[in-house]
Amino acid sequence: MIKLVGILVVAVGFALRFNTLLVVMAAGIVTGLVAGMSFHEIMEQFGRFFVDNRYMTLPVVLIVPVVGLLERYGLQERAETLIRRARAATAGRVILLYTAVRQVSIALGVNIGGHPQMVRPLVAPMAEAAARQQAGALRTEGAAHAGHDELPEKTKEAIRAHASAGENIGNFFGEDVFIAVGAILLMKGFFDGLKIEVSVWAMALWGIPTALVAFAAMWWRTRVLDRRVAREVAEQAAVQRNEAKEDAR
Repeated sequence: MIKLVGILVVAVGFALRFNTLLVVMAAGIVTGLVAGMSFHEIMEQFGRFFVDNRYMTLPVVLIVPVVGLLERYGLQERAETLIRRARAATAGRVILLYTAVRQVSIALGVNIGGHPQMVRPLVAPMAEAAARQQAGALRTEGAAHAGHDELPEKTKEAIRAHASAGENIGNFFGEDVFIAVGAILLMKGFFDGLKIEVSVWAMALWGIPTALVAFAAMWWRTRVLDRRVAREVAEQAAVQRNEAKEDAR
């Protein structure tokens, strides 16, 4: 029972919002120590599993400098300029469109997304640009002072969180529809181990209703996000108007 103390470490670490990687490593070290392993043996296991699975981290490591170069040469600015031309765009619509594209593409076996490749450099900036455009229509002339064209910080964080959620929902529920994705093969292996006969086609077919429900939930969340953006921008504009009146007196 005490060997499960690692779960407690993870729960406490996440509850206190410590760095995720450090929390998981600490849980692994604690679990190894209570299991009777030496610190040297635990580090050896960390290194061995990292080397065995390095092909999984290599794409992420390689994409980071590429994204950095693209951002240096104006990728986010171009994305924001593009989204400003679409007058009907809102933060919620941009994120919902990306979720749909992500879900359909991964269901067809085409992986075009990811947090470092798409969400951070493109989807989140485009959604924020759409929100700023939406906010501009709500502001009054009196609030349009220099430095007041930015969204509230909590609004930005909400938009970025929803962009990440769109990536997760699109990827997670879309890949269950494609039979050659690791998730389906993993479930197939699990059921085979339990002597349960389930075909990959059946699992993929029954993944479709789940994917549709997940997309519907994302549609509702993006609608709530758009209303939240409008409300928080209106509150900020009211504060700015009051400040302008105080300065004028």
